[in-house]
Amino acid sequence: MSGKLYIVPTPIGNLEDITLRALRVLKEVDLILAEDTRTSGILLKHYDINKPLQSHHTHNEHIMTRSIVQRIGNGLIAALISDAGTPSISDPGFLLVRACIEEGLEVECLPGPVSFIPALVVSGLPTERFHFEGFLPLKKGRKKRLEQLAALEYTVVFFESPYRIAKTLKELVNIFGSERRISISRELTKLYEETLRGKIGEIAEIVEQKKMKGEFVVVIEGASKK
Repeated sequence: MSGKLYIVPTPIGNLEDITLRALRVLKEVDLILAEDTRTSGILLKHYDINKPLQSHHTHNEHIMTRSIVQRIGNGLIAALISDAGTPSISDPGFLLVRACIEEGLEVECLPGPVSFIPALVVSGLPTERFHFEGFLPLKKGRKKRLEQLAALEYTVVFFESPYRIAKTLKELVNIFGSERRISISRELTKLYEETLRGKIGEIAEIVEQKKMKGEFVVVIEGASKK
């Protein structure tokens, strides 16, 4: 009998943000595939979950996927989790999910946290239609991609690291203009959660003057239809 792959979202910060169903599944599976076993170990220990852990991350997923699929085909019940949020959303997972589907194996994704949704909601910018970019290109094609995003007439959302946020905001001033509205959120659901809202030029000056830690979710107003 074939096994099954569960995609299990985990908290993006606050450990209380996990569903009862997710906890049950993690306690019942045969194996938990984790992006970082040390990070996931904190969550699992907190909820007294003692299951075998195996690393499954960006650097080994191409190698590990085939053997995991074979084990699931032989009856293994596995859960895939990332360091935070829903696997496969700017995190490892897509390759494994696709391979399982190609082999006719059952894949089930539980609902749960995705960091850009609360950032979008609290931005105060239109939410009925938006574009999620994930991470911007680091070098090649970055300027061209930003120009394409600046032309979209609906809200744009992407992730940025604390090491690049100041530089990225300067780029946004040059390409989107200093008057476009923006919201940047960091440390979502954590003790020092913070959201800054205003015009791109204003927020760029604030970030330039203060050191801000944590991963950022950037939400930008769409281009005017004029």
